Amino acid sequence: MHSPCLVTGGSGFLGRRVVRSLERQGREVTVLGRAVVPGRRTVLVDLSGGGIDLHAEAFQCVYHVAGLAHIEPRTDEERGRFAIVNVGGTRTLLAALEQCRQLPESFLLVSTVAVYGLEEGVLLDETTERRANDPYGLSKRQAEDLVQEWGARHGVRTAIVRLPLVAGRGAPGNLGRMVAAMARGRYLGVGTGSARRSMVRVTDVAAVLPEVAQSGGIFHLTDGQHPSFAELEAALAAVLGRRPPWHLPMPLARAAAGAGEAIESLTRRRMPLDRRGLVKMTSTLTFSDEKARQALGWAPTRVLDFVPELLDGLSAASEPAE
Repeated sequence: MHSPCLVTGGSGFLGRRVVRSLERQGREVTVLGRAVVPGRRTVLVDLSGGGIDLHAEAFQCVYHVAGLAHIEPRTDEERGRFAIVNVGGTRTLLAALEQCRQLPESFLLVSTVAVYGLEEGVLLDETTERRANDPYGLSKRQAEDLVQEWGARHGVRTAIVRLPLVAGRGAPGNLGRMVAAMARGRYLGVGTGSARRSMVRVTDVAAVLPEVAQSGGIFHLTDGQHPSFAELEAALAAVLGRRPPWHLPMPLARAAAGAGEAIESLTRRRMPLDRRGLVKMTSTLTFSDEKARQALGWAPTRVLDFVPELLDGLSAASEPAE
């Protein structure tokens, strides 16, 4: 084993795959997080809860995968939690690394295309202005800034990957909810289903992160296919042995979204469809990964070729990442 690495969030959806990918490359991995990862050296800590003692440590590379995502905040406290975890946690980690026996050579932050704050766009690249002001997107914008400023100040190479929907066994967030609803036969499409979204397989992301860390810079990672909702629905239905789901005509969808939002405001419970969800299901938002292909030789697999794995482990599909 060589090249000691630190991975935060190593028990999570992406983090545990990053750990395995690094170990396959012969890296010595320490996991930092709130849960013990069996068989791995673990530093138990809640990044949002205070300081970390790493003064006796030295890591060649740090992979900051931990973060809060995949929840819809309903209260000021819940909205503030994004800043506490994603910004405060990053700041705490960077401060702890300054106390190590030596600084890392590289620091990689897993970020999100949500930093752009956009509802639609086609093949946007990494130079797109970051305009997010929602609690999640803003917190990741601020975390990116912290990492880049820290790296410049200390001479540490920094890398940022901005991810779209990440697919795989136990996928969290909107994709996980869609897959679970399809499996239960409780999913309705909206409109024509022609809106496209960028996606990427979690195993592909985990495999390429060491190259990204070595390169430094900011990259989008997608599968390059940007499937439409109708294509994804059809692929899931085929694996389930069902017909593609029925689609609500837009007038009915708008009425249902308005009713869902009204109910949410009264009950603070998430409804299957609200206005924000309607926009996501009917607006194309895709991102170019050409920079990664040119600089890293990024050659991902197609998400739609691995649809059966999306239907595995549905019990983990709605877990928030932190």
